[in-house]
Amino acid sequence: MNKTIEETKEYIGMWVTEDGYVRHELLPDNRYDEARGSRESAYQGSYIVSGNHIDYKDDTGFTADGEFKEGILYHGGMILYKEN
Repeated sequence: MNKTIEETKEYIGMWVTEDGYVRHELLPDNRYDEARGSRESAYQGSYIVSGNHIDYKDDTGFTADGEFKEGILYHGGMILYKEN
């Protein structure tokens, strides 16, 4: 039986788009820090992982979500890959 990303905690770390423009760091304390282009910490907030689903709430109150599928994060129309 395959474990969910929530069970393995493999979501923790840096996720990036193929072009490197969006860098999305999921921290172990259920906080995230997202950089866009040259803007470090463009968005920050909290997240909750349930199974292979992630819900985000940034510090301004904006919410979003995503799905982890086969080691890839699909979020807000973007595809992010985990950095090794």
